[in-house]
Amino acid sequence: MNRRIRGLFITGTDTNVGKTIVTAALAAALRADGMQVGIWKPVQSGAPIGSGVTDAERLVLGAGLDERPEAIAPFSFRAPLTPVLAAKQEGVKLTLHMLLAAGEPLIRRYDSLLVEGAGGIAVPLTEDALVADLIARLGISAMIIARTGLGTINHTLLTVSLLRQRAIPIVGIVMNEGGQYDADKDPSFTTNAELIEHYSGLPVLGRFPSLSGEAWTTEDLANAARASLDLNAIRRALGY
Repeated sequence: MNRRIRGLFITGTDTNVGKTIVTAALAAALRADGMQVGIWKPVQSGAPIGSGVTDAERLVLGAGLDERPEAIAPFSFRAPLTPVLAAKQEGVKLTLHMLLAAGEPLIRRYDSLLVEGAGGIAVPLTEDALVADLIARLGISAMIIARTGLGTINHTLLTVSLLRQRAIPIVGIVMNEGGQYDADKDPSFTTNAELIEHYSGLPVLGRFPSLSGEAWTTEDLANAARASLDLNAIRRALGY
């Protein structure tokens, strides 16, 4: 990578914690405010582009980007496996150099980037690198997306610990409701954010709401981000 990236890495405590919808919402809100923010998904697996269900397609649609999905996700693999294995099934041996080089066009095209990871930070990307290693090579801060319910404290604190081992600055944590909790059956969601702040020493930047159905628009996502998240912290992390 020849150019220094101005960006923020969006990671999660696990897969399916809501990284994609939060990333799209943040991009939608920031772009609506006139910021030239793009999105980069270095690698994705689980479905082919064109299926309509890949993260890249959802990101383009949700953020309102004038981009081809394959431009923001240069490496896409069909198998629902960790990237290093999904790539091997298609005869591709991923390296960090390949992943970083593929992001150069986006770095040149946008003032800043929201970079969405694959799964959590200990997910293997290559034979010798995890997601955490990619973040460290990019030299940018991370933001953690976490569930709201029981178990999230453990998952979040472990994620924080590994990021700190790699000396990666952490902007904060977003709790994603995402329809994954039931207040009547899981009362822990009312105290989890406070305990995560206490034990991690990091701010919870908001609680992103569960959005019903799949019919949300770019404007819906932008409004949800404005209403629920500390966008000033995100702007500062991106250098605005």
